[in-house]
Amino acid sequence: MVPLTLTFDIPAKILMGLADGSLVRNGGVIQNASGQVVMWLRELGGTGLVPSPGSLMLPSIDPVTGVLNLAMQGINAGISMRGFAAVTQQLNQIQGMLSITTAASMLGLGVSAIGFVVISKRLKELEKRLENAQVYLEKIDKKIDLSFYANFRAALDLAMNAFTMSKGDNRRSSALNAINRFLEAEHIYADLADKELAVKSQIGDEYLLTLCLAYIAEARCYLELEEFDTATRRFQEGKEQINARIEKYVDLLLTTNPLMYLHPKLKGKTDLSRLTRIYQWKDLSFTESSVFELMRDKMVPQHDMLWSSQVDEWIKSLPASIIENENIKKGFWGVKEEGREEIIQKLPESLAEMESMVETSQRFTAYELEVKAISTLGISFHEWLQLRPPESQDGRSLMYIIPAEPLGLA
Repeated sequence: MVPLTLTFDIPAKILMGLADGSLVRNGGVIQNASGQVVMWLRELGGTGLVPSPGSLMLPSIDPVTGVLNLAMQGINAGISMRGFAAVTQQLNQIQGMLSITTAASMLGLGVSAIGFVVISKRLKELEKRLENAQVYLEKIDKKIDLSFYANFRAALDLAMNAFTMSKGDNRRSSALNAINRFLEAEHIYADLADKELAVKSQIGDEYLLTLCLAYIAEARCYLELEEFDTATRRFQEGKEQINARIEKYVDLLLTTNPLMYLHPKLKGKTDLSRLTRIYQWKDLSFTESSVFELMRDKMVPQHDMLWSSQVDEWIKSLPASIIENENIKKGFWGVKEEGREEIIQKLPESLAEMESMVETSQRFTAYELEVKAISTLGISFHEWLQLRPPESQDGRSLMYIIPAEPLGLA
C-alpha cells in the first residue's frame, strides 16, 4: 500500500503549487500538470447548503468552512524566509483563487462524503425546489410529476436497509434490487432533463442534479459491495451522460451574448476571470485573451435605439433559468428600461449557477479518481471511509489525504 499522510493542514508546497498554477483543483482532488493526484480533499461533518433568499439558484458562497484560514496558516509558515510583503502578496492572490475555494455544489468533496443519508437529504432539497418552481410553472399550465422522487426515496431506503443486514446473501440481494431502481431513476431523470433543457425550462437543472444523485447512489452500492471495477465503470458512464447535459445547460446560461455578463453595471459582481474559467471547463485551451477575442465584435459602440433593440432581442432568447418571460416589464417600443435593469442584475446569480454546475461536474469526475485510488491502494472501502488524521479536529470541516508519491490514476 502507498503510504498516506492524513492532516487537517494544507502542506505549504501544495499551496505554492496552487498559487503558481503547477497544481490544480478538480473537485475533491489536487492534480499536477501530468494529471497525477497529489492530494484528496474530504469533507467531515455536515455539508448542508443554505438556500439563497428568494431564489432557486444554488448559492455562490463556499459551503466548506475554514479553507482559506488553513491556506493562510500554511503560507504564514514561510513568513520568516520570504518576508512579510511577499507573503501578503501571496495571501491576496490565494484569497481570489477558485482553485482553493470552491463554488457551491449539491455534491460533496469526495464520494466518501456523500452516503445514502446525504443523498436522501439532497433529494429532499431538490424536491422542495421543484415545489417552489411549481408556483411559476402553473402560470404556463405546466405541472411537475413528483411521484418519481417518491420512488427514488424508496430505492434509497432499500439500499440503506440492505447494508444493515447481517447475512451476506441477503445484503447483496437487497443491494442489487436497489441498484435496479437506481438504474430506472437514471433513465427517467435523463429523459426529464433532456425535455426541460430542450425548451430552456426553469427546472432542467433540478432534474440534472437528480440524475447525478441517481448515478452516485448506484455506484455507492457497488462500493459498499467492494465492486470497485463496476463502480469505476458506472462513474465513467455517468460522467459522459452528465457532462454532456451540464455543458448544454451552461451554454443556455451563457446566452447568445456572454458579453452581457461583463456589463458595466455588474462591476465588482462579475469579471472576465470568472467567465474565463467557465470556458476553460469546456476547453482547456481558453485563456482570458481568447475569451476577450471571442466577444470583441460585440463591443462596438452603437446608436442607443439600435442597441436597445438588440438587447430586447437578446432578452427574448433568454432561458427561464435567467428570467421569467411574462414578468418582463414591456412598453410600446419594447422592454422597459427597468425590465432590462432587472435582468442584468440577475446575471451574477446565473454566473454563480454556471460555476456551481461546473463544480458539480468536476466533483463527479473526481469520484471516479477516488474509487480508482482505493483500488490502487489495496484497501477496503470501509477502511478508506475511516481514515482520519491523528491530531484533533478542533471544529475543522476539511481533511487532506496525501500520498507519499503522486498517483497516476487515468
